[in-house]
Parts: sequence; structure tokens; C-alpha cells
Amino acid sequence: MTDSQMIREIKEGNVELFSVLMRRYQRKILAFVFHMLKSSNQENMAEDLCSETFYKAYRSLDTFREVEATFSTWLYTIARNTVLSELRKHRNVNIPLDEGGVIPIAPSEVAPEQTILRNEKVNMVRNAINNLPEKQRSAIILREYDQLDYQEIAEIMGQSVSSVKSLLFRARSSVKIQLEPYVYNHINDEFEGMTSR
Repeated sequence: MTDSQMIREIKEGNVELFSVLMRRYQRKILAFVFHMLKSSNQENMAEDLCSETFYKAYRSLDTFREVEATFSTWLYTIARNTVLSELRKHRNVNIPLDEGGVIPIAPSEVAPEQTILRNEKVNMVRNAINNLPEKQRSAIILREYDQLDYQEIAEIMGQSVSSVKSLLFRARSSVKIQLEPYVYNHINDEFEGMTSR
């Protein structure tokens, strides 16, 4: 059953279908909210804000117009606005940046040294993204983590497609600049390793 069919039936009174719709998007919305909160080290609120997003979506479902946006775009917009509203409440709270986050467990055949290096790279990229201004951070999370296209991101963020492309260009450039010292040091380390052999 498509989103449109489910929404039509929910609007006609089959409210149990909303839980099916919710399960369809819950993982993606939770991941998006989690990444949005990461910059302020408030990921512990991700599940609550994800639930709040679905609650708001359910209460506003009558206002959803399919001709204006897809359900997923509409839902991401609600999630983004919910997170931004929550972050505004905590704006004056000085929260230190997280050093770690969830580190995936490496397969046993991967050498511990490789796992450490990989986790180090993942954390550096996360920190670089967390340092971006909010709009750039939202755009790059929606594009790189959620794999949304430019049009969907534009609709979620209330921007034009060209503005989204510009935000992504600036975000990627900023991440690249932040990672340059690491890349330079890594290349130097490898070069020194080669010359000492």
C-alpha cells in the first residue's frame, strides 16, 4: 500500500494504519533527528523528538496536501522544525562537544589498528559536520546520510534547489578544510613510514 493510499484511509477513519506508516519512516526520522542533535550533544532526546514528530504529523494529517509535497518530505520538515525548536530552547546551555558517539563493532577479521583508524576518521567527519552552521548541517545530513535528492531537501528546508546546492557546496568545502590537517598528517606519516623501510 502506498503512502497516499494509507493517508487517504487514515483520513477516512482507519487510524490504525498510522502505526504502519510510522514504522515505515521511524528508522529514517530517528536517524535524521539523531544527527541533527549530535552537534549540541543532545542525542539522548532523539527518541522523544522522533515520537513528537510523529505525534505532530498525526495531529496535522488533515492539513497534509499531497500536491504540495510527498509525505516523507512533509515528515522530514516536521522533524527538522521540531529539532530546531528544541535546540532553540537549549541555546544558552553550554554543552561540550561529544568525542565519541556510537562506534560500530568491527568484524573480528579486521585488525584493531584498522578499526581504531576507521573510528578516528568517522569521528573526525562527524565533528566536522557538527561544526557546520545549522542550514549547511541539515543539508549535508539530508543528502549524505538520508540520501534525499536536491528537490526533497529544498522542500524540507524551504529553500530553492540552487540554494541547497550552494549550501552543500559550502558544507563540503568546510568539512574538507577542517579535515585537511588530518589528511596532511596522515600522508606525512605514510611517507615517513615508506622512507624508513
